[in-house]
Amino acid sequence: MRYNDFAIDFKYLLVSERDQKFGLTVNTVGFQPIAPYAAYPSAEHPKSYYFNPEKGRILSEYQIVYISKGKGFFKSESTKKTNISKGQVIILFPGQWHTYCPMRETGWNEYYIGFEGEIIDNIVENGFISPQNQILNVGINEDLVQLFSTAIKIAKEDKTAAQQNLAGLVFNIFGNILFLAQNKNFEIKDTAQKIERAKVIMLENINKEIDAKEIAENLGISYSLFRKTFKEYTGYAPAQYFQELKLRKAKELLTETTMPIKEISYELNFSSYEYFLSFFKKRVKFTPTEYRELGTIV
Repeated sequence: MRYNDFAIDFKYLLVSERDQKFGLTVNTVGFQPIAPYAAYPSAEHPKSYYFNPEKGRILSEYQIVYISKGKGFFKSESTKKTNISKGQVIILFPGQWHTYCPMRETGWNEYYIGFEGEIIDNIVENGFISPQNQILNVGINEDLVQLFSTAIKIAKEDKTAAQQNLAGLVFNIFGNILFLAQNKNFEIKDTAQKIERAKVIMLENINKEIDAKEIAENLGISYSLFRKTFKEYTGYAPAQYFQELKLRKAKELLTETTMPIKEISYELNFSSYEYFLSFFKKRVKFTPTEYRELGTIV
């Protein structure tokens, strides 16, 4: 079974004059899973973002691109052709020619967010990021994936002050990236990275059924060791952790959407509607209906 195959998910945003006064605005955010031997990039993107990897492109904005799966390459005016693999971040700069592409044999999963503004210009001027060091090793990190996923969700909802919320997420993503890159060599071990990878697989496949033994096999670790290490690292057995992710997502859908409860149970691939009701009541002490009603109380 193939994991981490969510459909392409992205949003291009409008920016008002008032938004620009905030100092940082987001133009685009998305997730793109590229299967082995698939065309890249997707033709679904607007012409201003679509590019031929052989020719490259120049953007008028900054972008953060995070690779959570697979391999590829990157090249720019200031960076020679470099191999890219999961757990690395590429920072793109406005006015800079660049190109990148996944390997045909592996494909890759990429999260990205594009932004601009005087605040980020000041960050660059003060040397926190530089075109001379635009590939950062941050490792596989569930929190980082969550931040990108949250940004996609906020962008697609397009509510009032969404731009300011997204600006805060850009800072959060930046802070995480700089922290992880500067501390990676001291604290991230191979086993920890495998567990983080397993957590990301679960998060990106929350609407599917997963097989913990299959995940362990994909990560090149025995199931007994995987299960033991996973529980030590997270406090949960793999199956329990996956159920916790589903529970967290169910709470979010109950309080932030009007999706019918039965549809939520199907969306999260519970074995049956009845099991979902029983599971939710046992874990939360409220039925899904009661939890939704509590969420509407001001």
